[in-house]
Amino acid sequence: MPTSLSFVLPAFNERENIKAAVQQASRALSTLVGAGMLDDWEVVVVDDGSMDGTADVVRELYDPSVRLVQHQANLGYGAALRTGFEASTMDLIFFTDADLQFDAMEIDRLLPWIERFDIVAGYRSPRQDPWVRRANAAAWGLALYGAFGLEVEDVNCAFKLFRRPVLDGLPIDSDGAFVNAEILLRAKMRGYTIKQVAVSHYARPAGVQTGAQPRVVLRAFRELARFYRHGVLKDGQRTADAK
Repeated sequence: MPTSLSFVLPAFNERENIKAAVQQASRALSTLVGAGMLDDWEVVVVDDGSMDGTADVVRELYDPSVRLVQHQANLGYGAALRTGFEASTMDLIFFTDADLQFDAMEIDRLLPWIERFDIVAGYRSPRQDPWVRRANAAAWGLALYGAFGLEVEDVNCAFKLFRRPVLDGLPIDSDGAFVNAEILLRAKMRGYTIKQVAVSHYARPAGVQTGAQPRVVLRAFRELARFYRHGVLKDGQRTADAK
């Protein structure tokens, strides 16, 4: 059944990629409308305090279906997603990154499942990242399974689709890279269902990856520890909704 979709695109210092990322999103969404899979869409670009003119490139596109939201300073990936979700107006909310490591057209792999599941989460297959990032991801997955029992193939894959009620009213405290895990954990604790789907992954064509930087990794583990400490045992399950 056709519905509307907000495409959230967080960006930090992505001047070299942002134009192609927005245009790719627009083409993909227009194609899905033509195929009868969507009836309306918008792209919400969140510029997270970029210092390279990323926002200027978005403004130059002059596309009424593309909205720009800006942070005056770099607040972090989680903060950018939270801002994008709050700015979204459509029935479904999707997000991916602005680094062109995913093909926006592959939303068509996720859409058929959203009628049966609350969240459709992509996982990278095969993953085109340096070994350091793959090692970090493996350690991160083990930590999340050990702390919370979260069994998701690729927690941090930036290719996820949500029914709007999942995110409406869902507290998101993380400003950093823990945000993906936090969203999935809180959603799972509230009884929402998750479907995992393989998506293509590509090497970043330009710009610098920041996900493997020590400060980013350490911030994610600090947020994980804070989330764990704030959890309480309820009906035999750990939940972080109580403060």
